[in-house]
Amino acid sequence: MKPSRMIRQLDFPLILLLLVLAIISIVAISGATHSSNPSYVEQQVVWYLVGILSLVAVLLFDYRVLMQGRFVYILYGLGILLLLLVMVPGVGVTVKGAQQWLRIGGFQFQPSELMKLFLIVTLAKVTAEVPTLPIRGWREIGKVLALFALPFILILQQPDLGTALVLIGIAGSILLAAGLDWRIFLAGMMAATLVIGGILFLFFTEHPLLRTILADHQIQRIETFINPASDPSGAGYQLTQSMIAVGSGQLYGKGLHNGTQAQGKWIPEPHNDFIFAVWAEEFGFIGGSILLCTFIFLVYRIIQVGINSGDPFGAYIVAGVAGMVVFQVFQNIGMTVGMLPITGLPLPFVSYGGSSLITHMMAMGLVLNVGMRKEGDFLFMD
Repeated sequence: MKPSRMIRQLDFPLILLLLVLAIISIVAISGATHSSNPSYVEQQVVWYLVGILSLVAVLLFDYRVLMQGRFVYILYGLGILLLLLVMVPGVGVTVKGAQQWLRIGGFQFQPSELMKLFLIVTLAKVTAEVPTLPIRGWREIGKVLALFALPFILILQQPDLGTALVLIGIAGSILLAAGLDWRIFLAGMMAATLVIGGILFLFFTEHPLLRTILADHQIQRIETFINPASDPSGAGYQLTQSMIAVGSGQLYGKGLHNGTQAQGKWIPEPHNDFIFAVWAEEFGFIGGSILLCTFIFLVYRIIQVGINSGDPFGAYIVAGVAGMVVFQVFQNIGMTVGMLPITGLPLPFVSYGGSSLITHMMAMGLVLNVGMRKEGDFLFMD
C-alpha cells in the first residue's frame, strides 16, 4: 500500500480528540498553576511536542513486525530490568514515599509507564498465538497471567498500587477481547471481591495482619476514602478540598483562573493527580461533562479501530490500550470525587507530566498504526 493511501486511512476523528484533550490539558494546567508556577504550562507544551514526535515514530514502523521473532519478549525483559533497577538503593529515585523513578542524566522517568506498553504488546502477541479461540485453556490463560504477575508484583513493591491496578485493566481487556469464558471471568471477579472484602475485614477489625499486606499510607487512604471527614485537615485533606472544588463549580464554573480552591492553593497536586477538580471548579458541570464525553468518544474510536482491524494481534493491542485508558480515567476521576480511594494516578492526556503523557501518546500511535494498516505492507514500501 502506498504511503498516501495509508495516511488517508488514519483515524482523523481520534487525532482530533487528542487535539481537544491537549487544549483541555493546557487550559487546566494554566488554571491550576496560574498563581504558583506558570512555567508548568510551557513545560506541558514541550511534553506534548515530544509526545507527538513519539506518536509519529511509532507510526513509522509496521506494528506486525512485533509478531515476528522474540522482539516483544526483549521489550518485556527490558521493562522488568528497569523495574528492578528502580528498587536498587542509590539508583531508583524516591518521590512522595514511592521509589518508582529512574534518573538518567537530567532526565527522570517512570519505568512502570513504559512497562504498560511493553505488557500490552507482549500479552497481545501471546494471545494472538493461541491456536483456537475463544481462549479457554488454563495453559494459555496461565501464560498470560504469569507475564502479567511479575511486573504487577514489582510495581506493587514500589509501592505504586494505582499503576499496578492499571495492569489488571490491560490484562483483563485483552483476555475479554480474546473471548475469555464468562465462567472464568466470573471466578476472577469473585476472587477479587473476596480479596477486597478480606482487606476491608482486616481494616475494620484492626487486625495486625493488615500491615503486612498494605503500607501505612495505603491503609490511611482506605480510611480517608471511607470517612474523609474524620480528619479533614490531615489524611482527608486532599479528598475534602477536591470535593469542595468540584462542588463549588456548580453548573457553569467560576471561570479560568477564578477558581478559589485552585488559586488559593487549597487543592494538593492541582496540576497532576487532582487536575479534574481544577477543571470542574473553573468550568463547572458543563466543562466536566465535555471532558468526560471527550474520553468516551476517544475510547469509542479506539474500540472501532480494533473491531475493524481484521488482525487478531492488532485487535488485542487496541484492546489493551482501551483497557489502560478506561481504567486510568475511571480511577482518577473516581478518586477526585470521592467514589474511589486515592491512588495517585494522573488523568491521561490532561495531567501534567512527561512519562505518563508520552506513554499514552505512544499508545495512541499503536492504535493509529493498527488502523492505518488494515491491509497492505510497510509504510515505506510501494
